[in-house]
Amino acid sequence: MSINTMGEIVKPKTMTPSNKILGVGGSPRQKGNSDILLNTIIHAAAEEKTQCRSVQLRDVQFQGCIGCEKCRKDKICTGLTDGMSLIYNGIISSQGLVLVSPTHNYNITSWMKAFIDRLYCFYNFQKTHPRAWSSQFENQNRKAVVVAVCEQENKKDMGFTIEAMKLPLEALGYEVIEELSVFKVFEKARVKKDTATLERASNIGKRLAKSISQ
Repeated sequence: MSINTMGEIVKPKTMTPSNKILGVGGSPRQKGNSDILLNTIIHAAAEEKTQCRSVQLRDVQFQGCIGCEKCRKDKICTGLTDGMSLIYNGIISSQGLVLVSPTHNYNITSWMKAFIDRLYCFYNFQKTHPRAWSSQFENQNRKAVVVAVCEQENKKDMGFTIEAMKLPLEALGYEVIEELSVFKVFEKARVKKDTATLERASNIGKRLAKSISQ
């Protein structure tokens, strides 16, 4: 998706993705544990000769879905024109997607939640009650990885962080091939000392790259 000189949103001619990976970070902390894990995954994927890029949502000026429902007709978000409008092309064109979020109050951050809500525009809805739906991303061999980071010690205390990313992606047609939950880290960049976790993150990046090249 792009914005023309008139400020109008232009949807790409094709929704078919290519052999690329987009990483999305949902942490408000710069150069913290979430950033390190995202960079590790993306770097490893790039070593497999896969085109990769990442975006940090804290650097993007955008807002959450306003429920205007214009996307039901336009098949893209036209109710808002903001930083998210410039990310859509990367989402559409990338066969691989990496989402990383720290745990905030048993859930993903508000930045990641707003990002996921803005993917609502990729659903197709029928005029039934309740609405039957499908995804514009179905049957495109899209793959995803979700990563959650928290200072607590177990999955219960991490709450819904993984599920809040995984379930919406699966509904959109992604196969979530890896989940990584990282516990007991809070101090900035503490995960740098966890060689086992960094190695796993690197292996995840390589697996994601290989999965979309098949």
